[in-house]
Amino acid sequence: MLPMETVLREVNDSKKLSDSKRRQLFPVIIEESECFSTGIVEFSEIDSSGMVEAVRLSFTRAAGALSIPVDLFLIDGLPVENLNIPAEFIVKGDSRSLSIAAASIIAKVTRDDIMIEADRKYPGYGFASNKGYGTRDHIEAIRKLGPSPIHRMSFAPMKNDMQLRFRFE
Repeated sequence: MLPMETVLREVNDSKKLSDSKRRQLFPVIIEESECFSTGIVEFSEIDSSGMVEAVRLSFTRAAGALSIPVDLFLIDGLPVENLNIPAEFIVKGDSRSLSIAAASIIAKVTRDDIMIEADRKYPGYGFASNKGYGTRDHIEAIRKLGPSPIHRMSFAPMKNDMQLRFRFE
């Protein structure tokens, strides 16, 4: 939640900023914020409930953890069904709203830090560099090492790759 008069000139869609720029802006956004929170969903929850439910759960957790009541949440993207918080969904909101852009930076840095920690815990998958996305090296590491406890078996390549699937059942 940012005060109405907040101006953060360099804040933009997190995907358009370098990692170093996001990390530079992260403490500035926190300092300017009246309050903020993140809604963390565990890898196993995503696997068991699906991505749609995980998104809903993350929004609910983040909203419930705020220290100040909020009248309306601005959320990037298409509407989420059965979301029991007051929300306005804005397609490409991270390029149209300072609050959404700031939230996208907080979310991206938080997720990247989770993946950097996963890289320490589960070496060999390249989580610190690929952040869990299916790069060629990451998929090769899964084929070589098998999935780690944080790999989501409901997502490709585990779901679609019969060789991997039979190896881990």
